[in-house]
Amino acid sequence: MTSPSLLQHTTVLLDEAVDALLGGAGPEPAGTWVDGTFGRGGHSRLILLRLGPEGRLVAFDKDLEAIAEATRITDARFSIRHEGFSHIADLPAGSAAGVLMDLGVSSPQIDSPERGFSFRFDGPLDMRMDTTRGESVAQWLATAEVQQIAEVIRDYGEERFAGPIAKAIVARREERGPLATTAELADLVAGTVKTREPGQNPATRTFQALRIFINAELEELQQALEATLSVLQPGGRLVVISFHSLEDRIVKQFIAKHSKEVYDRRAPFAAPQAMKLVALDRIKPSAAEVAGNPRSRSAIMRVAERTEVA
Repeated sequence: MTSPSLLQHTTVLLDEAVDALLGGAGPEPAGTWVDGTFGRGGHSRLILLRLGPEGRLVAFDKDLEAIAEATRITDARFSIRHEGFSHIADLPAGSAAGVLMDLGVSSPQIDSPERGFSFRFDGPLDMRMDTTRGESVAQWLATAEVQQIAEVIRDYGEERFAGPIAKAIVARREERGPLATTAELADLVAGTVKTREPGQNPATRTFQALRIFINAELEELQQALEATLSVLQPGGRLVVISFHSLEDRIVKQFIAKHSKEVYDRRAPFAAPQAMKLVALDRIKPSAAEVAGNPRSRSAIMRVAERTEVA
């Protein structure tokens, strides 16, 4: 296995995210703060530097390598849970002063061939964030029907050649056995997708789709966002960094939905249900950050604040 220390990760929107999360909390913030996606700990470490002695940070991550990295933090104010960030819902109501979610895949995950996230390296076709649970992409593709595969690649990858790719995967399975490696899948997609987007590998959308599906990423995001409405204290900040349009659309629509008063059309004279969030900001990486870390170019950070009304 590739040593995590050999794989570097540059945290995207590091200062901007922590500034947004702790904004208005004073010079030595107290209370409990949540890093829903520890990753390699860039945000968590800076949050701990900024917290006061009475502050606490609870982090979540499904990745065993992330959990191993978290054990290097000896700060007594810090704790890590080996769970997906939808488990934010397990925290007591009104217990969090702020919640940060940095979505997507970390550089060490992408750059580690044995994890199977990238078509740039040949490795097992896995893609699980948590390798202790669930089935890998290879296991799912070994039994899934054409229609199932096509729906996943179309819905989660927005791939217009989803049908032909799905048919090619099943045909290959029937002729020579199921796909087992990232190179096999990338080569199959490259031979099926006849037109390519400039500068993009033809397998990009398929790999994205299968990763999102096998980890139930969008479903977990929706659950985690809903959980923040009960977990956040009035005035608590929600900060979410997303890296593709499917994630950002969910975050944008969630904030928009809860940033307006809701009227019951069945009771037109009744008082409206008060808004639960106030949208504060939308931030993208600076040109300097993108130049230094090209993987940050698609990032969008959205910031909202829990209202005083429950």
